[in-house]
Amino acid sequence: MKATLLGGAAASLLTVSAFAADLRIPPAQPQVVIPPFTWTSCYAGVQAGGGWGKKDLTDTVGILSSQLGGFSAANLDVSGYMVGGQIGCDYQFAPTWVVGIEGAATGGNISKTTAFTTTALAPGDDTATFRSTTDFLASITGRIGYAFDRWLVYRKGGVALVGDRYHVDDVDGNFFFDATENRIGWTAGAGLEWAFTPEWSVKLEYDYYGFGTKSVLLIDTTLNGGNVPANIHQTIQVVLLGINFHARSGPDW
Repeated sequence: MKATLLGGAAASLLTVSAFAADLRIPPAQPQVVIPPFTWTSCYAGVQAGGGWGKKDLTDTVGILSSQLGGFSAANLDVSGYMVGGQIGCDYQFAPTWVVGIEGAATGGNISKTTAFTTTALAPGDDTATFRSTTDFLASITGRIGYAFDRWLVYRKGGVALVGDRYHVDDVDGNFFFDATENRIGWTAGAGLEWAFTPEWSVKLEYDYYGFGTKSVLLIDTTLNGGNVPANIHQTIQVVLLGINFHARSGPDW
């Protein structure tokens, strides 16, 4: 009796094993764990946007104002566009804070010309003009941000460089001054960045540039051939939309 029962059990096991083999049930696969997205990466990209600012000229030594049709001060509200690029690296830690360093440069035209009537020493009315043009902005900044997964809110600040051109003249041709300068200052800003793939992100950023007051030598290119040192104070603000490509920015989705 026992032999019969044991034989039946063995036959049942053999039948079940054969049935399972016929079904070809695959072995269990190990579960793949995808690590969370990280902003730790190095990146490069392009950016473009608009800018505005103030340029204030003061004739501190009285040479310009002593010219026929001259003036002692002029103020400009400049505006225009800038286009350029950026490169940098970020590191995410603790676990949602991000720190990094970035270098950026843009070129374009942020400018304006003002014209006004001067009558102090000129016979009759004479119209004078003052034009300021910002051609170039560059910066090296550190930045710190807080990450919400693929969204990053950040602040930045550092050293900045600006390239400017100036032109001063009058309609009667009494003077015709030109000057160029590069000036070092500071910058601070804030932005929002979104990684829409592990390798690509877009950002919207605001930056304020302060360059203080500096003496600029205006060179007269007429036959008079005089030079005028004038104090020029300037600040610039820009809003930029950019796109970045990240290396080692995180796992694939």
